Amino acid sequence: MPDDARRYHRLQLLLGLAGFVLTTAYLLAVLALGAAAAADRTVTTVTALWWARLALVAAALGFGEILLAFPLRWVRGFWLPRRFGLLHQPLGAWLADRAKAAVLGGVLGLGGVLVVYGFMRATPWWWLIAAGVFFVVGIALAALFPIVVVPLFYRLTRLADPALERRLLALAERAGVAAIGVWVVDQSRKSRTANAAVVGLGRTRRIILFDTLATGFRGDEIEAVLAHELAHHVHGDMRRGLVVQGALTLVTFWLAAVLLDSGVRLWNLAGPADPAGLPWLALVLMLLGAVQLPLSNGFSRWIEGQADDFALRLTRDPAAFIGAMERLGAVNLAERRPHRLEEFLLYSHPALDRRIARARSLSSIDERPGSAGSPRATSGFEGRHGSAGSPRATSGFEGRHGSAGSPRATSGFEGRHGSAGSPRAAPGGLGGPFEAPHV
Repeated sequence: MPDDARRYHRLQLLLGLAGFVLTTAYLLAVLALGAAAAADRTVTTVTALWWARLALVAAALGFGEILLAFPLRWVRGFWLPRRFGLLHQPLGAWLADRAKAAVLGGVLGLGGVLVVYGFMRATPWWWLIAAGVFFVVGIALAALFPIVVVPLFYRLTRLADPALERRLLALAERAGVAAIGVWVVDQSRKSRTANAAVVGLGRTRRIILFDTLATGFRGDEIEAVLAHELAHHVHGDMRRGLVVQGALTLVTFWLAAVLLDSGVRLWNLAGPADPAGLPWLALVLMLLGAVQLPLSNGFSRWIEGQADDFALRLTRDPAAFIGAMERLGAVNLAERRPHRLEEFLLYSHPALDRRIARARSLSSIDERPGSAGSPRATSGFEGRHGSAGSPRATSGFEGRHGSAGSPRATSGFEGRHGSAGSPRAAPGGLGGPFEAPHV
């Protein structure tokens, strides 16, 4: 099993790098050959409206990239996970999920492009205003995700085990997080992977379990997984994540503005808002996103470590936490101890073996003679946010996206970095920008 996990993730890493290089080469070729400028001239004969021209050029550019990169995405997202036993979703259903994710991502992406170019045409401070708009949209998407996006890819049903639901809701209450109920998603239709999430804001907040978790794990292990997710809400990780991501987006857009001005001369564009420069904007944002990825992942690993500490403190059951990690690592084919450099660059969570080792060390600290009942009794599990039930621990919900490149704090259906310490998304998830969650 460890050898299988290592081979699987090495292949995924190589395929991911190949995809990055392929997309970079495609965008450079489109610019060098003047294909985007030719497309803009063609659509100008159809409409003179700037936003319509931009939308058509963006659609042509995106469609070309989808066709070019599809074989690689099929190998990485379908063939390879099936080869290693992670995915059992039929090809037709997988393609349907990919199509839905592509449409949803295309709509959101096109909206973002129109916003950026609209402000670009209006003011040289477009990067500042656009960063603010993206920040607000990120908050709205976090609230809408569980009620609009998730049902597009999963069937959600109320947890059929009343005793387990009461147990999990009681755990949430102890943590100071209000949830309207526990739902189960039918992950077993697609994959063997398991996870849990606490998603939504306010009245939309709910606990979500993969059916593979609800039926394949012990109750105390499910509690340990859920306690980790609750920690993100207690600690305000969405708020912290949005602030960090907002700052990164602001810096990224500022640098993009500088590089777009350079691209005007380099690619003979009419100006920064020339639709023919869209491939240059896409390339600049992609490369800047790659540069900032270690920063956002480092922040994510920090808050994930805090969430682990909180889960141990809340449940006071390190054996259940360790058992849950071991089981998640097995079913999700996690690489237990990746190279430090790979973890630094690509992992949004601490490596699995390091999480388990920390749980064991904290439990041994907590069990030292003389610790029970003393003010220092919980020092082994104390993080920066106080103990469960303290004013700092229950200061209210603040709670990740889901947006591409975010620090992956708390939406539960968390981006592109796998499960239980794996750097890549579990197969059978939402696909594209909405891939399977990880603890």
